[in-house]
Amino acid sequence: MTTELPKYYFRVRENGAAVFKIDTENRQRRIEMDQIAVINIRNGEVKPQGQRTLSDADQAEITRWMADRKSLLAQRDIDDIHRAVDYLNLTTHWAQSKASEEQLEDVTDRLLLAMHDLRTVLVRKKADRLNKG
Repeated sequence: MTTELPKYYFRVRENGAAVFKIDTENRQRRIEMDQIAVINIRNGEVKPQGQRTLSDADQAEITRWMADRKSLLAQRDIDDIHRAVDYLNLTTHWAQSKASEEQLEDVTDRLLLAMHDLRTVLVRKKADRLNKG
């Protein structure tokens, strides 16, 4: 652990985080975490805990964390899509060279429906982009 602790800790949870202020300035020199807010990353809502009023520094750190978190989640989303393309290619290779008749029977209909759904959405979105451009 580093000697210098951050002033804030964000406990990530679905759709946001619980925000804690870190305090080591006490007699026992223990790390104390005081929850100051709950944030919702999707709608940008920040709810102070209890009767607390967030300071400008608290609000600035929460705003910074939310921007960083949104950026990280966006990067993860696109990375997942690039992986999906790889999985589709691997699945094609598997179906062509390794799959048994029983395995193909088990997955063919579900794969075809999922690919049809994806193709429909991608074609519609591409047409929308072309019409705008």
